[in-house]
Amino acid sequence: MRYFIRFIGRLLLYFILLLLFLVAIQYATCPIYDFPEPEPFSGDKIYNPYENLDQNDWYLGNFQIQAKAWGGITDGRKNSSEYVYEIYGKIGYTAIGISDYQKINKYGIRFDSYIPVYEHGYGVKKNHQVLLGSRKVLWRDYPFGQNINHKQHILNLLRKNNDLVYIAHPYFVHGYAPDDMRLLTNYDGIEVLNGFRISIDHWDAALSSGKYVTILSDDDAHDISNLDEVGRFSTMISAAKPKGELMVLSLQRGNSFGADLARPPGETLGEKAERIKNLPVLQNVDLNNDTLFVKVSKQASEIRFVGQEGKVLKTTNNRSSASYMFEPKDSYIRVEIIFPDQVRYLLNPLVRYHDNNPFDSNTATVNKFKTSVQRLLFALFVFVLIIYLRRRRRRKK
Repeated sequence: MRYFIRFIGRLLLYFILLLLFLVAIQYATCPIYDFPEPEPFSGDKIYNPYENLDQNDWYLGNFQIQAKAWGGITDGRKNSSEYVYEIYGKIGYTAIGISDYQKINKYGIRFDSYIPVYEHGYGVKKNHQVLLGSRKVLWRDYPFGQNINHKQHILNLLRKNNDLVYIAHPYFVHGYAPDDMRLLTNYDGIEVLNGFRISIDHWDAALSSGKYVTILSDDDAHDISNLDEVGRFSTMISAAKPKGELMVLSLQRGNSFGADLARPPGETLGEKAERIKNLPVLQNVDLNNDTLFVKVSKQASEIRFVGQEGKVLKTTNNRSSASYMFEPKDSYIRVEIIFPDQVRYLLNPLVRYHDNNPFDSNTATVNKFKTSVQRLLFALFVFVLIIYLRRRRRRKK
């Protein structure tokens, strides 16, 4: 029995060592990047994501809801896919994305509004991403902490098999710093409003560095039997029809906004449905020459115009409409609308650009020399380690 236990112990040790070696290979082979210098938006043109807005075409979306997956070992084990669709359907959501960890949930594929979604990442620092329009799960990750190169590499890999790549809850466990947003490239947006953390500073850091990234707003509910986790946040999407591919296209263009629904605690399902049914409607976001006009269907307590580095440039109180003159020094303007019941809308930005597409920006490129040196040093380390272990074994014999 003693020999059997010793044998099992050795097998376990070898398994752990093999696992650590494979992880070490992951880290050692990560490319090293050169990041473009952050530059604010500039140009004589202004991109308005809400041009030709139809106030009757808004749909509520939520793309961070966990259901039971992987035999129930992940958080969200209390939620069945059927129950998720039932609850969110009853309170008025159209785009319901179940973001299982490392798994594309296909329960809603029979619905026109279905968008394949999953949440990538299994690291200790919660460096997660929310993927929309997903075709394949990426299993590579850097689980024991990530520097800026690891984060960029994962974003690049995710881009290959997903229509939209969002950085999830960046403020949560400080998985991403605002300064990361100034450097990282090749992602579409940030989950600014999330049931665990609010990450507005990260969004303004990216926008101030000339990166057109849009807002995602999600409950990130893990136990929907607790109704206080449900209907807190929503991504409001404008689309001609509630079809998955059309809503993805709207999200790509920025024809959407993040909503903090400010739900009262203890609210019943029926009360949620009624309140959401009567939410204010974003009616107009028009740009006339250099003047930005915003109008909503109900009087707002505040309408704020926010610019470079998150600075509030103008506030209009107790009105249902407001305007702002886009100054030559303004690189971007985004609008925050706060209503008397504390419901808050965060609109995607209007940005300056030249003749090129405002979505086009310089991307991080691989520094081939530094990457090669790093991989060579790791290979030398492995070679020396093998020689050492072989000699040590011979001496024992």
